[in-house]
Amino acid sequence: MARSPGLPGRIGGRAARRSINFRFVTEAAAELRRVTWPTRQETMRLTIMVIAVAGAVGVFLGIIDVAFSRLFDVWLGN
Repeated sequence: MARSPGLPGRIGGRAARRSINFRFVTEAAAELRRVTWPTRQETMRLTIMVIAVAGAVGVFLGIIDVAFSRLFDVWLGN
């Protein structure tokens, strides 16, 4: 298969990995500078909300589990 004339030649494996890693780190740092970070109050409010929703879902699934467990006990005659 012929190479495209616009593509550069292959560079050494180590050099290529280093340049890719360095480019990734610089792009990640640039992206982190553009992030709008939440305030402490927003972080606390959202954390509490996540914990509350997870707790509510856990309680709901627990109730469903107990109900199905009792239903199957009755159904199987235990």
